[in-house]
Amino acid sequence: MPWDEQEQLEENIFRQEIRHFVSLGFRDMYIFGTAGEGHAVDTSRFETIVKVFREETIQDGITAMVGVIGLSTANVVERLKIAYGAGFRYFQISLPSWGVLDEVETMRFFRDVCGAFPDSKFLHYNLLRSRRLLGAAEYRKIVDEIPNLVATKNTGTTVAGTIELMKTVPELQHFFGEAMFPTGCLFGECSLLSSFGPMLPAKTKEFFEAGRAGQIEKLFLLQAEYLAAVAEIQRPIQGTNRMDGAYDKMWVRLSGVPMPLRLLSPYESFSENVLDQCRKILTERYSDWTQ
Repeated sequence: MPWDEQEQLEENIFRQEIRHFVSLGFRDMYIFGTAGEGHAVDTSRFETIVKVFREETIQDGITAMVGVIGLSTANVVERLKIAYGAGFRYFQISLPSWGVLDEVETMRFFRDVCGAFPDSKFLHYNLLRSRRLLGAAEYRKIVDEIPNLVATKNTGTTVAGTIELMKTVPELQHFFGEAMFPTGCLFGECSLLSSFGPMLPAKTKEFFEAGRAGQIEKLFLLQAEYLAAVAEIQRPIQGTNRMDGAYDKMWVRLSGVPMPLRLLSPYESFSENVLDQCRKILTERYSDWTQ
């Protein structure tokens, strides 16, 4: 999200960002994961951003999703109601993290949240920040009871974990990062969640389409090339530890959107100098990937 110096939404830049991604051919969009600072926004900002996002994505051919990060079922449902009232029916949720949920509590969370919106579809954002990672066997139990849980986002999984997800709960649409997407494609249809898509749209689409087409050899060759490029572009920030949004805002800026780098308090972003170092590598080595 683009914030001004008073930490208010830069609405024009946000609209420009969405339109830019649409022009690049991206048709599946979401707001308020970790990179989108879903953990940091207050309700007032949440309502404003949801309204703008709806206005920009209501056109045919775009699937738009709203994420909610909260510390309780009540927190999550409250914000889901706001997004639902704006017209959204696709939602991303993660487990409350203040206290680690046990198996019974996890099932109750999905039952109470997904059950409150039976005409909506849910993706579970499975990440260690929630302090409990769900495995394939746990998803199997949940899916058998919760029919409108339809997808997962697993960008930190292993090869073995990816295989288990694809084999145990194949009816879920699994979104993997660049590292595990090719492995998932060996076992059926899955999806790619790419943090670097805005910065490297041409190569990202080529990578994704190779997976969709089952061109496995090409897919793994592209993966090696892609990950090597990303590592090189990120060399100036190697070893840093920031919130996800600090990284993603740089990649959006490098895509051509005038994205401010600042994060909502108390989190630190990267400096313009660091951004310029990454830009230099991108333009000198991978300019043809940015088209």
